[in-house]
Amino acid sequence: MKPPRLSLPRNRPEPISQVLRCPPWGRRPPWGGPAATESALPRLLQMPRFVRFCIAIDTAPEWRWLALLTLALWPTWWWMGQRMVDGSDDPLGLLALAALGALLWQQRGRLRAAPRLGLQVTALGGAVLTTALHQQLPDLLVTLVGLLSLAAGLLAFLPRQVASAPVLGLSVLSLPLLASLQFYAGFPLRVVTAEASRWLLSLAHTVERSGSALVMDGQLIIVDAPCSGVQMVWLGYFTACVVALAMGRSNRAFLLRLPIVGALVLLGNVLRNTVLVAAQAGDAHLAHWGHEAVGLVVLAVVCAGIAWTMGRNAR
Repeated sequence: MKPPRLSLPRNRPEPISQVLRCPPWGRRPPWGGPAATESALPRLLQMPRFVRFCIAIDTAPEWRWLALLTLALWPTWWWMGQRMVDGSDDPLGLLALAALGALLWQQRGRLRAAPRLGLQVTALGGAVLTTALHQQLPDLLVTLVGLLSLAAGLLAFLPRQVASAPVLGLSVLSLPLLASLQFYAGFPLRVVTAEASRWLLSLAHTVERSGSALVMDGQLIIVDAPCSGVQMVWLGYFTACVVALAMGRSNRAFLLRLPIVGALVLLGNVLRNTVLVAAQAGDAHLAHWGHEAVGLVVLAVVCAGIAWTMGRNAR
């Protein structure tokens, strides 16, 4: 006896292709499908021109980004130029900017093809903030924001091996701030220098301090503004940043040696002031060029000590 034949029901289910087909009025099926997937994509990504534009931005050369960032900070450069030209401040900040340019040129073959997004966003935000705060806050503070945004833009393309702390330090040193430092910190530095010189000179002379002046063996000697050491402070930290970048120092190694840099600068300034006061109070009066020579020799010794401190035991 043959087994009964199985017959399929007449109401066969529709093919999957027909099930996933959208209704004619354009509504998507509740369970999804190709039409739902395609419409879920952002509309901009379905525009070929927008996609090509995004690809062009992502593959733009790093020099173009840095040039645009530099151009966006034009209020910063304008104010810095005016302050340097009118003689209200020393143009030492140009050395720091030149050092940043030399670093970029040295690393030109190792720049990142794709920048670090966080630093790039910080740089662009800083540039926008600099423009927005122009004539709203003190120019020195606005310029500081602009220079820090420039440093962030550089760090976005520089290799990770380049320490960020010296780069930020050079950006701060680019500010025309020597006159402001002399105004706010000059007198306290002169008082500290005069007191330290009094301790040294009291070993062989009768010395008293009155403010930032010294009375040595009855002769009044004033510790004036150039003896405050503001320029030596700037040159000392500039040397520290440059040597740290040249030797490939890490952020930790650089920051741990900054207190030594400050101590060397203070010691050098006290030593210079002590020699000049002793010469002024004694029989051997130094001419103007003699004062300058003593200052240059001490400055060279201090910078050499800072370079040795930053350069020894590389990394």
